[in-house]
Amino acid sequence: MAFQLPDARAGLSAALTADATDPLANLRTQFVIADPSIVYFDGNSLGRMPAMTAEHLHHVIHTEWADGLIRGWGRGWYEAPARVGDKIAQLIGAAPGQVIACDSTSVNLYKCVMAALHARPGRTQIVSDALNFPSDLYIMQGAIAQFGHRHTLQLVHSRDHEITVDLHDLEALITKETALVSLSHVTFKSGFIYDMQRITAKAHEVGALVIWDLSHSVGAVPMLLDAWNVDMVIGCGYKYLNGGPGAPAFLYINKHIQDELESPIWGWFGQKAPFAFDLAYAPAAGIGRFLAGTPPMLSLSALERSVDMIVDVGIDAIRAKSMLITEYMIQLYDAHLAPLGFSLGSPRDATIRGSHVSIRHPLGYQINQALIAEQNVIPDFREPDNLRLGLSPLTTSYAEIWHGVDRIRDTVVRGLHLKYPATRKAVT
Repeated sequence: MAFQLPDARAGLSAALTADATDPLANLRTQFVIADPSIVYFDGNSLGRMPAMTAEHLHHVIHTEWADGLIRGWGRGWYEAPARVGDKIAQLIGAAPGQVIACDSTSVNLYKCVMAALHARPGRTQIVSDALNFPSDLYIMQGAIAQFGHRHTLQLVHSRDHEITVDLHDLEALITKETALVSLSHVTFKSGFIYDMQRITAKAHEVGALVIWDLSHSVGAVPMLLDAWNVDMVIGCGYKYLNGGPGAPAFLYINKHIQDELESPIWGWFGQKAPFAFDLAYAPAAGIGRFLAGTPPMLSLSALERSVDMIVDVGIDAIRAKSMLITEYMIQLYDAHLAPLGFSLGSPRDATIRGSHVSIRHPLGYQINQALIAEQNVIPDFREPDNLRLGLSPLTTSYAEIWHGVDRIRDTVVRGLHLKYPATRKAVT
């Protein structure tokens, strides 16, 4: 039987039929699902654990580390950042030698922002948007301070209540004073997908550099970094890449500008001859100069095996399912949640929507608490009123989506959320 998107009005049976014909349904069995009754809508914050991860880490711990000891560095550990990077490159349209897996997203963004500002002296402007992840904006603000406040951060704002950005508004801010444009490819609240090719080309018209944060798109949304002549990207390994909590991040530097840019962190792994132990630093050629310290081999090994799985499945097949499951979620929302005072906080157009759907409600924080405490549903909440429902194409089933929406509806109809506090408690 060919796959058909289930009718949102047909109930659970239609969702189960869709799961039976979903070409990627068997991938769910390759992940640890300790409690099948849980509806997990937070894979866009922390992906489920692949079943192979525990077995692989057992091998790394007991064979590569316990038995191999320091010899592991000569048996593949040293090359791991570049090796894992080349695997991630296959998901983002990049040739080998341009991606390394290392450090955290924030550290990698700091490296790229500082390198970009150094490479565009005399320009005084950084352009971003008010939908960007706040941590990214903090990094840019810190870089501005380190450059003596010679730059200003220009933010474009949304016209449709923080769902999308009008690209004409953004392009109007990109001028010959712009040193850097830094944006999230998929915005963290609404899931809006930027036209990466268009904005990159606009920045290049005026001689600016561009950094894209792929944290909410890598592993779920395909892209063509080389073909679109993207300068730099950064991203994390623990969302759709399922690398585990705090998994190493990654960065991409286009091969055409690698030797032009200078990392602000002069670590020994980024030195051209680290084991010569020269007292003076000289940067490695190519992407290697953006390495800093010793890689965390246990977490990097976990990330590598998960990336292998995603590469085997293929990013185009993953994207196809992502578009279908988010469409099903929105149809269920229309049928069952919109009449209860919810509004849609994500684009309806699947071509500009990532793999999470944001639904909004004035009592969203209370609803979120009730779902976790009483309904075995794990979404996440983003201020001021966003219930963010992350749908991972590798692990989220149609039946899980149906159950999740049904429990959200039940929570509001029964008023289960009204006994929970309306605001977060202050941390003291």
